[in-house]
Amino acid sequence: SAARGGAKGAPKAPQGGKGGGYGSRSGQSRPREYDARIEERNRERYANKPEIRTPKTFPGAEQEGERLQKVLARAGMGSRRACEELIEQARVEVNGRIVTEQGMRVDPQKDEIKVDGLTVATQSYLFFALNKPAGVVSTMEDPDGRQCLGDYVTNRETRLFHVGRLDTETEGIILLTNHGELAHRLTHPKYGVQKTYLAAITGPLPREIGKRLQSGIQLEDGWARADHFRVVDQVGKNYLVEVTLHEGRKHIVRRMLAEAGFPVEKLVRTSFGPIELGDQKSGWLRRLTNTEVGMLMREVDL
Repeated sequence: SAARGGAKGAPKAPQGGKGGGYGSRSGQSRPREYDARIEERNRERYANKPEIRTPKTFPGAEQEGERLQKVLARAGMGSRRACEELIEQARVEVNGRIVTEQGMRVDPQKDEIKVDGLTVATQSYLFFALNKPAGVVSTMEDPDGRQCLGDYVTNRETRLFHVGRLDTETEGIILLTNHGELAHRLTHPKYGVQKTYLAAITGPLPREIGKRLQSGIQLEDGWARADHFRVVDQVGKNYLVEVTLHEGRKHIVRRMLAEAGFPVEKLVRTSFGPIELGDQKSGWLRRLTNTEVGMLMREVDL
């Protein structure tokens, strides 16, 4: 009996099931009616007691939203530790309020998050800059089989669309995104986003050409004005001029210079708002940085 766990002289197990009761080793079980009465008494006992709900800040309780530093890290602002340092330095604001405490929870779909005053794209948006070569059509698909913008993003799972257009022979920067509202505002005349072009023309150029372009050129569809004009380079009668304007009408730079008496031989767009083409090679696609996206959003009050 000691080997079986019992001490010498311990009560012996009932033989043959006598005195065993329900649940003993005799194989008998409690009747279902008995279990039902117990369950009914338990329900009656706790029926009028108030439900206890733990607060959402209670350790282990489910909390809404995501931690701010995690959202920032996923948006590409750095490691979580680096994002915590941004918060400690009072450089992060949520819905217009500067955040300094760690662990704040936010909703990336609803809350406006900014770092250093620039909006952070926390949702699944994509932003690219392409240096479009000459001969590429400014469409995502071309029924005639010509080379188009879509050929440069064929491996993207998310559907992108172009922000504005460049005519087929014009080279330079064009933006691609899946952020519909941003694309709409960047091309809307209300926001007046400036674009800068380099144009190769043949002179000689009169001194007042800049003033004339800034005063306005009469075109068949109305007046067109340049915001800035300057001569970048000159070799004999060949001039390289820079034209900045916020208009988006078709062939606007070519038509303005042609109307002024200087047809464009080659045209390159070097900037779209705050985004510069820089030394990006022709045909190369690059993803915009978080700072560049923030500057674009600030440009159109997003």
